[in-house]
Amino acid sequence: MRTDGWRRWRQWRRPAGVLLPVLALAVTYYVSGRIGLHQSVTVDGAEVTPLWPPTGIALTALLWLGPRVWPGISLGTYLGIEHISDFDLSDLGILAGNTLAPLCAYLMLRRVDFRQQMDRLRDALALVFLGGLLPMLISATAGTCTLVLTGDLPWSGFWPVWSAWWAGDAMGVLVLTPLLLVLRRARLPRDDYRLAEVAALSVASVVVTLMATRSHLSVLFLVFPLLIWAAVRFQFAGSAPCALLISVLAISAANDNAGPFVDYGLLELMVNLQALNGAAALTGLLLSALVTEQNNVRLRIEQVCEDLAELVEHLAPGGRPPDH
Repeated sequence: MRTDGWRRWRQWRRPAGVLLPVLALAVTYYVSGRIGLHQSVTVDGAEVTPLWPPTGIALTALLWLGPRVWPGISLGTYLGIEHISDFDLSDLGILAGNTLAPLCAYLMLRRVDFRQQMDRLRDALALVFLGGLLPMLISATAGTCTLVLTGDLPWSGFWPVWSAWWAGDAMGVLVLTPLLLVLRRARLPRDDYRLAEVAALSVASVVVTLMATRSHLSVLFLVFPLLIWAAVRFQFAGSAPCALLISVLAISAANDNAGPFVDYGLLELMVNLQALNGAAALTGLLLSALVTEQNNVRLRIEQVCEDLAELVEHLAPGGRPPDH
């Protein structure tokens, strides 16, 4: 009886082990898309978002679980389209683009031996170009062409919508993927001084970012010292949440036409907003990777020096026996 029960359990567990991650990704993709749509703007009749979280979530899921979960991206995209309007066969272009973009990003990152720890500068550069900027051309092009061919978007609005779509998808990768990758292994510091510094950085990030994005003065540059502080002291564990906070608060201020985003047309607003979000994400990402790589080099050098000192002590006359 036990053997038969174990066999049935194993037979059920195999399909469940495949379906559950796919369904979990689809639900997460859909929910994050609903959240992203709360910050959407309308460009020439098309609804686009300055930050599209599902792309970052999809790429992270592929990095963690492999390409077998790609149906979850398609299912999540389908549910998202159904939420906005009834799904039509013409929407297959959007569905295909949203699925192929993170899949291509995953394959290119795997091709260049991308490490999820992002402890090398080359990993950060690979995530920026091969994970974000290049593959998201697929989803932006497929989605915008679909809208034009179905008559939902005039040809005159192709480039504004395409650029906003591409920037939003790319920002989803640059902001969300580093955060999700670091959360998997992040731990609170045990040292009281470091905990106090984390609290000070968190409070300062919220206060300064709110002031920079809501003040009529042109003080958006004040967010960059915070990013530098977070990246140098805490690497990705500090810079990734800081970049997300800056992006969310900046998008909120832009939607409210508040602070430095007041009295701008839609095109100028999107350019300023995406320039800030892109600069913040790149600053935190590249500086964190550079500091992490330098710290690892320093630790290896210290270890080599300790090994050499032990070897010299052993070889010296009257030295202690070797420590096996």
